[in-house]
Amino acid sequence: MSMRAVACLLLVLACVATTAVTARADEAEQKLLTIEQAPGAVFPDADRFERRDVPLTPELRTAIQARMGSVKPSLWEATLVTFTAHKGDGVLGYAVVLEEIGKHRPITSIVGVTPEGKVQDVAVMVYREAYGGEVGSRRFLGQYPGSSASDPLASKIKNVAGATLSVAALNRTVTKGIAAADVLYLHPDAAAGAAPQP
Repeated sequence: MSMRAVACLLLVLACVATTAVTARADEAEQKLLTIEQAPGAVFPDADRFERRDVPLTPELRTAIQARMGSVKPSLWEATLVTFTAHKGDGVLGYAVVLEEIGKHRPITSIVGVTPEGKVQDVAVMVYREAYGGEVGSRRFLGQYPGSSASDPLASKIKNVAGATLSVAALNRTVTKGIAAADVLYLHPDAAAGAAPQP
């Protein structure tokens, strides 16, 4: 076989391998909730939601990171998509859509936070890893409600076999969600200048 034929064969094999990897990644992506469905997943008793998109300025990022303590996010969103959950004339809480890297790819989730600063609920919106999708189950996510900023989630939340990095990503997501809700809604005066007003 000539060198040219070998080079062509290697090129074809590389293209086939790349296509197979891309196809597996696309097949692994599980779209569980749309942006319209997500706030209702964490606040099912709400009768309406008010959406607010907040650009993540350097000041806002610093204020959120300060509330997260030693927990370091794997990535920062350019804009925080947030919701205020209403029931009648009252506010049930606030929800924030966030992303954190699992093993290789981002996991998109929504974190609902009560006016007292505790987790109302968490839902996975898009899971993109080939393994570990169990972190999107109610059985796993049911560990988060009632958690607060002072809870050490890494030791409180039970791991899922084969999904250690996805569990760590969700722990960071919940911590970031509590911190973002605190800065944007619960105590915005404490982060004066950091949180753009609605």
